[in-house]
Amino acid sequence: MNLPDVPLLSMLRERMTWLNQRQDLLSQNVANADTPGYVAKDLKALDFERALRETGSGAGMLVTNSRHISLGTSHAGKFEQHDTPDQEANPNGNAVSLEMEMIKVSDTQAQFQAAANLYAKAMTLMKTAIGH
Repeated sequence: MNLPDVPLLSMLRERMTWLNQRQDLLSQNVANADTPGYVAKDLKALDFERALRETGSGAGMLVTNSRHISLGTSHAGKFEQHDTPDQEANPNGNAVSLEMEMIKVSDTQAQFQAAANLYAKAMTLMKTAIGH
């Protein structure tokens, strides 16, 4: 068994990928806070209900019992961007609030750290379980 392919670990990796891509977009927003006509961007949040519906498609792990839950494929790299103006546009058309962007950056960083900690703990538990 390849430990990184365990469903819990792959879901955490996907979450960290989403958070990493979000952090990139937020840093672009901060960098363009004075650019005329620039509108803040963000990634659409991961939709848990949609992910659950997609896991029922049968694409994923082999289900040997009708009571098992199949896990779908990863959506890494397929995250949707959308405009999220933080405020009404300035006279130059810029709609970026540095305060809101920094709050988002801080929240994203905390979420990434939490996911990374969970990933490390899960790896440690799995290694302990197999006797390494």
